[in-house]
Amino acid sequence: MPIRGVLFDVDDTLFDYSASDAAGLLAQLRQDDLLARFPDPAAAVELWHGITESEYPRFVRGELSFTGQRLARARAFLSRVWCTAPADIPDAEALAWFDAYSAHRRAAWAAFPDAAPLLETLAPAFRLGIVSNAAVPPQRRKLEAVGLLSYFGDRLVCSEEHGAGKPDASIFHAGCALLELDPGEVAYVGDRYTVDALGAHDAGLHACWLDRGNLRGRTDIRPGVHVIESLAELPGTFPGHRIPGA
Repeated sequence: MPIRGVLFDVDDTLFDYSASDAAGLLAQLRQDDLLARFPDPAAAVELWHGITESEYPRFVRGELSFTGQRLARARAFLSRVWCTAPADIPDAEALAWFDAYSAHRRAAWAAFPDAAPLLETLAPAFRLGIVSNAAVPPQRRKLEAVGLLSYFGDRLVCSEEHGAGKPDASIFHAGCALLELDPGEVAYVGDRYTVDALGAHDAGLHACWLDRGNLRGRTDIRPGVHVIESLAELPGTFPGHRIPGA
């Protein structure tokens, strides 16, 4: 069965979330005159990243709303910086801090340099869509801000609206349904091996792990999962399937 469509993750696949996230956090800490409380900027980013990795999956599992995960992340981080209990930080104060950090983060928004050239190559011959563990409005804003939304139109499926997140097969199948294609006709590209690549593979899609950090040596790659270090490598990745540019 030929590949006729390609679904993408957004953050750290098409959109350089990690760089903008770090830039936004450090800018906010400098504005608040709090950066000196950390041994170095990397320590602040590491703490924030760890909190995000702990709290954001609770949103994906439906335990927190999208706003709720923002509140939980801000409280957990500020409690460490301010040396106070998370419960002692009012909702309004935590969310105001998160909004200020978000404004700095938006100023650093950028697509990866390899994103637009690949989408331009694929768009004439393939149906393109998004499957993301997020909510549609913020992902749409990101893609529009970095000039990529036009490649996808309204073909975005996100866990908030869908009711289940990756690696659940149903969200991948919902993406395929938006493309009006069977899973076997669709490739999926994402930056997380377990959530994206294995999730897509188990859902019957052609799975591609975008390993920008060259972590494959630490991972036991399952047969059938393809690995690339750049989106420029996607054409020609799937043997027996022609993708433009191969």
